[in-house]
Amino acid sequence: MTDLVLTPRDAASISLAESHAFCARVTRTQARNFFYGLKLLPAEKRAGMFALYAYMRYADDLADDPSQQDVKARMAQLERFRSLTRRTLAEQVIPSHEWQGWAAFLDCARTFNMPVGLFDAMIEGQLQDLDFKIPQSFDDLVEYCYRVAGVVGLASLHVWGYTGGHDTERLAIDRGTAFQLTNVIRDVREDARRGRCYIPMEDLARFGVRSAWLGNGLANNEILSLINFEISRARKYFHSSADLEKYVSADSRPALAAMTAIYRGILDKIAHSPMDILTRRVRLGGLTKLKIMWQSKNA
Repeated sequence: MTDLVLTPRDAASISLAESHAFCARVTRTQARNFFYGLKLLPAEKRAGMFALYAYMRYADDLADDPSQQDVKARMAQLERFRSLTRRTLAEQVIPSHEWQGWAAFLDCARTFNMPVGLFDAMIEGQLQDLDFKIPQSFDDLVEYCYRVAGVVGLASLHVWGYTGGHDTERLAIDRGTAFQLTNVIRDVREDARRGRCYIPMEDLARFGVRSAWLGNGLANNEILSLINFEISRARKYFHSSADLEKYVSADSRPALAAMTAIYRGILDKIAHSPMDILTRRVRLGGLTKLKIMWQSKNA
């Protein structure tokens, strides 16, 4: 787990500035790909996104809590966190609780008028991950992507500012799906070694691949065909969301462009040598990310 409790002080005893600093620290140390893009936002929007990320990270930490081996107990932790979120947003009062991001989170939700339903959906994604079942179809995977990534895109729109209504929201969901499909492809080996496979059963059957093969370094033509197929699917979602930047506020476009370029860069790197994902985690280097950040800022 990461930064569940930074100091013995509870959330109600720290200032808004301290809470924002806490969220910035969590984002800087944990959001390896998003942080480069978020730095390009204006100060208020940047602080809002840091608070949003830290909130999601804390929920993720609760789901992965190594001190709690029982899955049902972890699910109960998440349900309590969801109830606390609802109460915090309804009552507009900082709770007495161990997580120090509450003040910044409430400030973000209030400043950018964020619907509580988005946070419900985020928690639902964590609960779905705890009660893991391999997706049977691509539709099942898309639904999962919405809960863990699409809603993040929708929440981000509220911070960035946008025009175009529901059509733009649809684009944001597709962009989030593109990001999450990239994660699924990149992490296929690590997930398989944890006994998980997010690639749908119908895809495995289509190419004659057993999920166990993905974790043991086996390389064959069937796996190569499967990986290339999933890459093409992710690219379709990048393509279908290509107009998103047009409808996002001008001062937020560089951040979105940078995050998109980083994820697209990871996908392109995998496409260049697909079998690498079976032996290592494919990532972009820090210098490459800094270059993307500079190009996005000066586009």
